[in-house]
Amino acid sequence: MSPVNPFDDAATARVVVDDSGTLREWNEGARLLLGHLAGEVVGTPAADLLDGRHDGPPTPENGRWHGTLALRHRDGHTVSVWVLAHHRTAADGAPGSWLAVAPPAPAAAPQDDPLIRAALTQSPCAVMVFDDRLLLRGVNDAMARLLGLPRDRLHGLRATDINSRPQNMELERLLRRVLATGRRQDLRSHLKAEGEERAHAWVALMAPLTDADGLVRGVCVSAHDFTEQHLARERLQLVNEASVRVGSTLDVNRTAEELADVCVPALADFVSVDLLDPRDTGGEPATVVEPPVGLRRTAHRTHLPDHSAGSAHSSTCPPAAAETGRLDFYPAGSPQAECLLSGRAIVAAEAHGDLERWMGWDPARLRQVREHGVHSVMSVPLQARGTTLGVAVFIRFRRLHPFTHDDVLLAEEVSARAAVCIDNARRYSREREATLTLQRSLLPRWLPPTAAVQAASRYLPAARSGVGGDWFDVIPLSGMRVAMVVGDVVGHGIAASATMGRLRTAVRTLADIDLTPEELLTHLDDLVVRLSEESGDDRAGEVGATCLYAVYDPVSRRCAMARAGHPAPVLVPPDGPARQVELPSGPPLGVGGLPFESAELELREGSVLALYTDGLVESRDRDPDAGLALLREALAAPGDSLDAACDRVLHSLLPAGSAGDDVALLLARTRGLPTGQVATWDIPADPSLVAPVRKQVLDQLAVWGLADASFTVELVVSELVTNAIRYGSPPIRLRLIHDATTLICEVSDSSHTAPHLRRARTWDEGGRGLLLVAQLTQRWGSRHTTEGKTIWAELGLVEEE
Repeated sequence: MSPVNPFDDAATARVVVDDSGTLREWNEGARLLLGHLAGEVVGTPAADLLDGRHDGPPTPENGRWHGTLALRHRDGHTVSVWVLAHHRTAADGAPGSWLAVAPPAPAAAPQDDPLIRAALTQSPCAVMVFDDRLLLRGVNDAMARLLGLPRDRLHGLRATDINSRPQNMELERLLRRVLATGRRQDLRSHLKAEGEERAHAWVALMAPLTDADGLVRGVCVSAHDFTEQHLARERLQLVNEASVRVGSTLDVNRTAEELADVCVPALADFVSVDLLDPRDTGGEPATVVEPPVGLRRTAHRTHLPDHSAGSAHSSTCPPAAAETGRLDFYPAGSPQAECLLSGRAIVAAEAHGDLERWMGWDPARLRQVREHGVHSVMSVPLQARGTTLGVAVFIRFRRLHPFTHDDVLLAEEVSARAAVCIDNARRYSREREATLTLQRSLLPRWLPPTAAVQAASRYLPAARSGVGGDWFDVIPLSGMRVAMVVGDVVGHGIAASATMGRLRTAVRTLADIDLTPEELLTHLDDLVVRLSEESGDDRAGEVGATCLYAVYDPVSRRCAMARAGHPAPVLVPPDGPARQVELPSGPPLGVGGLPFESAELELREGSVLALYTDGLVESRDRDPDAGLALLREALAAPGDSLDAACDRVLHSLLPAGSAGDDVALLLARTRGLPTGQVATWDIPADPSLVAPVRKQVLDQLAVWGLADASFTVELVVSELVTNAIRYGSPPIRLRLIHDATTLICEVSDSSHTAPHLRRARTWDEGGRGLLLVAQLTQRWGSRHTTEGKTIWAELGLVEEE
C-alpha cells in the first residue's frame, strides 16, 4: 500500500521548515488558514510569517515543541494559532526538517450521557479514536497525558503529526491495515513517554469501529503499559537462557565465562566471576570462609558501545580491576567477603549513599568506580550443595538505574544455577585428573624395543564423556616373538581405568605362559565374568570389554591373531593398498561360554599393522565405514616414521584434536629375521650323540662370530638336549636364534610334560640341570606347541666396543 500524502488534507494546516528556517512545503490547509499561496511562501524564511508575539520558535535540540503562535495573514491581520512541531531526521544524512501542524479549532463536544463521557475521558486506559482518513477525532485524558499535549488541540492530527518516531510510522501503517481489512492489530514498543525518566513497554491495541451497516468508519486505539509483564518475561527468558547456555561443557573456566556472557548486557554492564582458590585446601573449596578471602578471577565480561559482550576487548574493559587468573584477597568489610560470610547478595548503590562505604576498603577500586561512572554494584555468592565456590559481581555504569529487588532475585537465581554447573565441572575435573593419573600409570610409558617389530602408539582421552578404559601393549615373547594387544573397557571414569589395569596385567601374565591368541582370550573372558560377578547384583556394575591379541614371529614371519568383539586391524603391505584384515569377530569379553577363533597370516617384512579402538573411527557425525576409509587413506600415505604416521592418522580422523570416546592407536612395522641368523638340528633320542651336537653348535657360533659365548652356550645346549632325550619324546629339535644382543637356545620335543626347577640335595647325582641353566641365562621358560613343548633360554651377548 502506498503511503498517504500528509499534505492532502485541507482541514489541518501543515508546513515543512528545514533546519535553516526556510519553508519547503505548504498545504491547502495552510492556505485556508493564512491566505498565502504555496508559490508565494515556499522558499522564503518561515520567520517572515511571525508577527513577533509568540511563545518562542522550536529548536532542533528540543525535538518537539507545541504552543500558540501569532501569525500574519495575507490580508495583514494577525491569526493566533496553536501549533505542534517536531523535528524529522533525514535517512540519507541530508539536513533535517520540522513538520509543523495546526489542527482546526476543536468542535463542541456532543451532549452525551455525562457518566459515559466521564468514563471515556477519565479512564486510566489511554484511548484515541481515528476516523477513516486516519485523523484523530478525540483522545481521553490518559492519552493526552501520555502524549504530553492538550487534549482539545489534537483533533484532526495524524499519528505521524504527533511524532516522527518509527513507532508512530508503524502505528499509522497498522491503522491503514485495520481500515482495509477490518481486523484487529497489535503494536508492541519500548519507548519513553513525555516526562518519564525511563522507557516503558507498551502495547497498542487497534480495533475497527463500524457503523450500523458493518462498514469500517474508524479505528479505536488503546495503549496499555505492560512493563511489569515485559520485565517478568525478560527475567524468565534470562533464567531459561542461563539454563541452556551455562554448563554446556564440564570446564570450570568456560562455565564461569558462560555465566558472565548470559548476564551481560541483559542484567548488568559488567560481570566478574571470582572463585575461591582451592590449592591451599587439597583441591577442595574451603568449608569455612574467613576473611581475608582469597578469590581468583576466573572470568569477566563488559558491555561497551563499540564491542559486544564477550569480545576479545573484555579483558581490558574499564571496570575490570583484576586480570583473569589473578588471585586477590578481600578483607572483612568488602562486598565480596561479606556476601560470602553472610551467604546472601549485597547491593551497594550511589543513590543509597553506601557505594563509597562498601568500596572504601580499596581506594584504587573506588577511584576506578568514580572514573567510569559506576553507580550500582551487586555481589552474589556462588553456592552449590552446601559448598561455597566463589562470588559473582554485577556492575552497572551504562544503565541509569540501580539494581532493584527483582534484579537481586534474578541474579541469585541465575547464579545458583551457574554454581551447580561450576560445582559439576569442578567435580568432573577432579575425577578426570585422578582418572588420567591412574590411566597414565597403567598404560606403558614406553614400548620395549624388539627384533620383531618397530612400534609407535598414541592415546587420546575422551574430551567430554570422561577418561575410559582403552589400553594397548607390546609384550616380548620367547623365540624373539612379540605380542601386540589393544583393548577397550566399557564405560568411563576411575572404575573403567581400574578394570583396564587389571585386564592389562592379566594379558601380560597370560602372555608369559605363551598361550595361543584364542586361549588367551578365553582366559580373559573368564576373568571379566568373575569381575562382573564381584561387582554385585546391580547391573550398573557389570564389566564388559573388547580386545584384540596378536602374536608375530619374525622367524616364520607369520602372525596369529584373535579378537573379542574388537575392530579388526588394518594391514598396510610394503607395496600394496591398505586393507582391513579378515578376522573372526568373536564375542565381547564378559559374555562367557562362547568360543574364540584365531587366524594366521603371513606378513612380509616392512608391513605395517594398525591396531586401534573404536573411538578412532566411530563418531556421531561420521559413519564407521567412512572412518575406516579415512584410516586406510591416512595409513597408505607415504612416510618413513611411524610416529609421523600416528600423528597423520589422528589429524585425519580427529581434526579438532579431541574425540567423543577414548582413542588408542598402535602401529607396528614388521621385521623379518634372516635365515642366516637361525640354525636348526634334528636330534636323535640317543644320549651318546649329545657330544656331536655340541660340536655342531660350537662350529655355528664360530661362523656367527660368537666364540666368546661358546662355553656358556655349550653348557646350556648340553643340559637342554640331555633333558629332552631323557624325559621327552621324539622327535627332538634344537634351534639357535640370534640378533645383535641376544642368543636364544630352543629344544622342542613331542611331550606335553612341562619341566620345573627343583633344588637338588647334596648326595643327588642329578637335578641340577635347569638350575644351572637358570644361573647362566637371562631368562628361561617353556611353552606349549601343537606338537608338544619347547624349552628355551636367552643369553645376553656383550657387544664389542
